[in-house]
Amino acid sequence: MALLCIHLLLFLLPGTDAAIFTLQNKCGEIIWPGILPGSGKPILMKGGLQLKPGEVKNIHAPKGWSGRFWGRRGCSFNHYGKGQCLTGDCGGKLNCAGAGGSPPATLAEFTLNSPIDFYDVSFVDGYNMKMSIVPYGGSGKLLFA
Repeated sequence: MALLCIHLLLFLLPGTDAAIFTLQNKCGEIIWPGILPGSGKPILMKGGLQLKPGEVKNIHAPKGWSGRFWGRRGCSFNHYGKGQCLTGDCGGKLNCAGAGGSPPATLAEFTLNSPIDFYDVSFVDGYNMKMSIVPYGGSGKLLFA
């Protein structure tokens, strides 16, 4: 049985930030999460980052943010951030900067403060790793995906 690969905690906050996304790499390999904002929304973390096994990264999102995260695997980048990934590639760049991932790519999708928060794990672009979302804070019935 394969272990969970990406674990996302969604901290819902009052005030300036709508949420803090906590990404945790539970894979036995380096992964490169990609981030694509919804139309007109800001790009978080330049659209991509590297996570070593066990590493955790907090990403702040403003109120009203929407978008998706996905895991990229088998990536190799030069010191300019150019290269490619075996799955989830976003135009051969470390920082996806508004480009989506190529299938197959498991997605975590979010819409915050609209007027409530929506989230899901989706296989609409295929499957390349196990992923979970666990909300924390806010109000209402909290469920994981």
